Amino acid sequence: MSFQKRFAALGSEIPAMPKPGSGFFLPAITTGSLVFMSGAIPRNGEEILFQGRLGETMTVEQGYKAARNCGLNLLIQLQAVCGGDLDRVARMIKLTVFVNSAPSFIDTSAVANGASELFMEIFGEAGRHARSAIGMATLPRGVSVEVEAVAELKP
Repeated sequence: MSFQKRFAALGSEIPAMPKPGSGFFLPAITTGSLVFMSGAIPRNGEEILFQGRLGETMTVEQGYKAARNCGLNLLIQLQAVCGGDLDRVARMIKLTVFVNSAPSFIDTSAVANGASELFMEIFGEAGRHARSAIGMATLPRGVSVEVEAVAELKP
């Protein structure tokens, strides 16, 4: 099955596309064959989801779902760069997952798995990537997770 068909099969799980941001930065930029995607927060269109701090007001399971939603929003950005065809993706290169964490929270990797496993689900081995999972004191709009990514496109 193609990457595009795997993504489409998620159906109602795919969030609505948010309106363009402030205009000070781009959601994604391509240089050569690499696509650098700006951080995506958990949202469905304009609705902000999963606000809170892991280890304080949110569970690992909620954080995992937030990271998965961020990954879905990144896939929407990537799809736009690819002219609507994710089959142009050669592989995922790197994910950086920022987790809004209480000082004692140590399960950032378990939260980050929400995005990592999504990319493996869509791209198979081409979705295997390098990753950093970083605990933060706060994130924009009080969200629990933000994820940025780098992908490689086929020539």
